Amino acid sequence: MNNKKGNLYLIPTVLAPDSIENSINHKIKRIVKDTNIFMVENVRSARRFISSLRLDKVIDEITFIQLDKNSSLEDIYEQMIPLDHGTNIGILSESGCPGIADPGSMAVGLAHEKGICVIPLVGPSSILLSLMASGFNGQQFTFHGYLPIEKSSRKNAIRNLEKELVRTGYTQIFIETPYRNDKLLAELTSTLNPKTRVCVAADLTSKDEYIKTQPVEKWRREKVHIGKVPAIFLMGL
Repeated sequence: MNNKKGNLYLIPTVLAPDSIENSINHKIKRIVKDTNIFMVENVRSARRFISSLRLDKVIDEITFIQLDKNSSLEDIYEQMIPLDHGTNIGILSESGCPGIADPGSMAVGLAHEKGICVIPLVGPSSILLSLMASGFNGQQFTFHGYLPIEKSSRKNAIRNLEKELVRTGYTQIFIETPYRNDKLLAELTSTLNPKTRVCVAADLTSKDEYIKTQPVEKWRREKVHIGKVPAIFLMGL
C-alpha cells in the first residue's frame, strides 16, 4: 500500500503573452508536463497557457478544477483528495504567482493542514518586479489590491495611503482595472503632495514594458497615457 502523498505545486504563469521564453523556466515546463490535475482561476486561460508551452500534452486529458474567490473551503477540500493518494496537483495563477493576491492561497492553507508538501516554483510576480524597479523601500511594503471605485472614497483612500507612507516609510502598492489606469494616475497626481514619489509599472515583462518613478510634480507636467494594460502603482518616499 502506497501511503506517500502527492505534492501541491504552485506554478507561475506569464504576465504578458509574448514573455514565455523569458519568464517560464525548464523546471516549470517539466512539472506542467508531468501533472494532470490543475486548480485554476480561469479554465480557458489555463488551457491556453499550457498549450502555449508546447509540451506535446493532450489538453483534453487534463483535469481542470475551478478555484476562484467564490470557491468554498469544503469544495476545495474535496477537490484536493487526489493528493492524499499520491497524485500531484498544480495551482495555476491567472497571472503571475499563485497565492499572491490570488485565491490559490486557500488551497495552500488546506494543504498545510493535510500535511501535503507545498512546492512554490520561481516565476514572475508583478508586485515584486514593480517593487524591485521602483527604487522604493523594499524592506517594508504593503499591497492593498484595488482602491475604492467611488470618487470620494477613492480620494480618501489615496490620502490615507500617503499618510501611512509618511508615518511608517512603508512603500504603498496598489492596482487598478486596466481601463481605469489613466484615471487613477490623474487622481493620484491631483490628490498627492507634489513631493510624494509615484512609480507606474505597466505591461511588465512585455516588449512594451513601462516603468517610471518620479515626484508627483513631474507627473503633473507630463502627458502620460498608460492605456488598457495591466499596471501596478507604487507610492514611496
